[in-house]
Amino acid sequence: MKKALPLILLVVLAVIALSLKQCNNITNDVRPTIKNKKQTDTTQQDYSKRGLNRNPSHINYSKHARCRMDCRHIDEAEVKQILREGKINYTKSELKGEDCKKKYAVEGNTKDDQKVRIIFAPCADEVTVVTVIDLGKEWVCDCE
Repeated sequence: MKKALPLILLVVLAVIALSLKQCNNITNDVRPTIKNKKQTDTTQQDYSKRGLNRNPSHINYSKHARCRMDCRHIDEAEVKQILREGKINYTKSELKGEDCKKKYAVEGNTKDDQKVRIIFAPCADEVTVVTVIDLGKEWVCDCE
């Protein structure tokens, strides 16, 4: 019996190891499914997780942004183009805090080759333009 005890113990451990391995394979293959979930809900959640929505349903303009755009001769089409194609400057962005409090500094060139930084504040599926900064030229504006 003393000689058979290690062999029996080894067989029991092997059976336990195989059982655990099989249980792990079963749990890894199980994927939860979500039924009756609207596609728009997941899209809006993805933007908040991912960051700036480059194609929002609506763009709002603050009074200050409108004034800066008029002063710098920048139109809404140029703002949309920079939102879609511009590069996010993470050092100038404010990304800490709640989703609707974040601000993204997006830089790019307008059609008349002005290098600008536009501050966007996304919330849900909308984006608000906070301000427009010309990085190459100082403009005399009275926007307060």
